Amino acid sequence: MKDEAASSAGSAVACDKASVVLQAATTVFLQHGFSAATTDMIQREAGVSKATVYARFANKEALFAAVIQQECAKLMSTIRSIDARSHGLRATLSDIGTDYLNIILSPTGIALYRVIVAEAPRFPDLARQFYLAGPKVVADLLAQQIAVFVEEGQLQLKGMGLADVTKLFVSLLRHEAQFELLTHPASRPSAAQVDHWVGLAVTTFLLAFQS
Repeated sequence: MKDEAASSAGSAVACDKASVVLQAATTVFLQHGFSAATTDMIQREAGVSKATVYARFANKEALFAAVIQQECAKLMSTIRSIDARSHGLRATLSDIGTDYLNIILSPTGIALYRVIVAEAPRFPDLARQFYLAGPKVVADLLAQQIAVFVEEGQLQLKGMGLADVTKLFVSLLRHEAQFELLTHPASRPSAAQVDHWVGLAVTTFLLAFQS
């Protein structure tokens, strides 16, 4: 029993240190970009030894991949928590749209997007990881929600594929909102502005596809 308790305590400490390193890596990568960031900078930000960093993450690329997974997971958990059947069509689209914009328009969301786009030509594998862990999973989860309303006859695909219809809705949500913040780095959208963007996207989507 003592050995099990000691093992459990050791695992908890290791997990805590990994979390500290990951948070430090997030801060450093989003401030300096992937190329300029170093493991020394991350080590200092985390307040741990270099051995501690490498014991948990093999290299800088592994750290950045973990940051991508962590940030994308926040959005995934939000969308998974929405029950389409109990919410109703407009409410489901509005709730998803609001949560989606609040995450991608957050300072962290905008900074991560900037880093990924800037580094994509030199590190295409990392950019691909971001796409698969973020936008691709969002589209797949949203497609599952939209499929519920297609099956119920509330939405018609109008001869288009479910995946294409889903991507159109995501594009309606993010285009103007994300572009505005990318070109106005100091601005922060109000709740009313987010509601406006979501409302426009949902209304336009329903005009096109609602039965």
